Amino acid sequence: MNLVDRLKQVDGISVLTEKEDMVPYKRDASYFTGETPDAVVIPENPAGVSEVMKICNELKVHVTVRSGGTSLTGASVPAEGGVVISMARMNRVLEVKPSDSYVIAEPGVRLDDLNRVLGKAGFFYPPDPASSMAATVGGTISTNAGGLRAATYGTTKEWILGLQVVMPTGEIIETGGLTLKRSKGYDLTALMAGSEGTLGIITRAVLKIWPLPEATGRIMAYFTEIAPAGSAIAELKSKGIVPYIAEFLDRLSLDSIRTARGIQFPEEANYLLLVDVASTNESLHRVLELAAGIIRTFNPLSLVTTTDREEMDRMYEARKGLYSSSLIQRDTPGEYVVIADVVVPASGLPETLEGIRAAAAEFRLKVVLFGHIGDGNIHANIFADLSVEDIRKNVDGFQMSIARIAVAHGGSVSAEHGIGLEKKELLRMELEERKSSYDLDMMRRIKSVFDPNNILNRGKIFD
Repeated sequence: MNLVDRLKQVDGISVLTEKEDMVPYKRDASYFTGETPDAVVIPENPAGVSEVMKICNELKVHVTVRSGGTSLTGASVPAEGGVVISMARMNRVLEVKPSDSYVIAEPGVRLDDLNRVLGKAGFFYPPDPASSMAATVGGTISTNAGGLRAATYGTTKEWILGLQVVMPTGEIIETGGLTLKRSKGYDLTALMAGSEGTLGIITRAVLKIWPLPEATGRIMAYFTEIAPAGSAIAELKSKGIVPYIAEFLDRLSLDSIRTARGIQFPEEANYLLLVDVASTNESLHRVLELAAGIIRTFNPLSLVTTTDREEMDRMYEARKGLYSSSLIQRDTPGEYVVIADVVVPASGLPETLEGIRAAAAEFRLKVVLFGHIGDGNIHANIFADLSVEDIRKNVDGFQMSIARIAVAHGGSVSAEHGIGLEKKELLRMELEERKSSYDLDMMRRIKSVFDPNNILNRGKIFD
């Protein structure tokens, strides 16, 4: 029997083979288009995933794992055809245990859906990428996603207690456990975080959860320069006020939101500093005013505070929806949005932003800048018609230029989006600059141990 015939005999899965049915699986949220797969498999349980992997490993068929399809680096496109495994039907929250601070969920659970379930118990799962309405548990573990709350709560890897993983050879393993503390040798759970589906397929996750803050308030401060905003965040932390959220948006970001959503901002502002603080109901006003007072010492153009939930939600959704809002900055509908994801120590943010703006001018590109000021993570939305060779070269040159700027300031080429297909050369550059090329060799060796036939998401992270 051929590949498709064998797949169709596996219990607990659906198999798509018609080309028109498989077209959506050639793309993710990036600008990459993959090859048409030989089949798309949609399993309902770990046993089905295991049987599929045994077949693909035996036949040495390339496998791409797909969760929400929100990768911005091409990590979930089938670079070589083969089989795509969609985790869309493995989308159940299996257990919520507030007394032990964990939840058990399948990989296809969307983060917003997970938090709706947890909210009923008074808890939440802190990792909060902007795509949380579509991003899933499995996908965000695979990229070690961060998001708006990362400066306070860290990235996804800090919130994983244990995993069930189907190995490329079909074995099902369990890593970690249910406890917050473990000291038992090599941490395979941590190794899976950020591996981008190259080492195994996550079929269940035990995640740490946290009590919801009793109350939150917001500060919106407007500046002409970014440096005072960054200094304000550093001063807040030095005074023991750790922001629940700390974001910055540049003028083009504000223009995009104003046009798309009707939210008004001061015309003279070049940057918005958006800070949320969390506290008890009794102390929120005091903490909010204390934080606002500290920020005022850095002379913003204007500053407003609010505890109005509807108003806060409106701006929060506007920030998370900035990708779609910024599409109005395209000169033609055919332009792609390429999103850079560099990170630097917070003290290096002003010089890095200055360097990014200079690089945008050098390569003649329109760029919207925003990001997580609390942890130095800068996103640059680049608008470009990638079908034009010279423009594509400019985009590649810009990406490499700002990556070098970030590395020179002690940062990295990717904070939370991962490497995928897009950033392989950038990763190689970073490791060479740090004289750490051995890291790539070690990654390849680890990959060969986990995946001896090199079938799982081949060509991602490194060649």
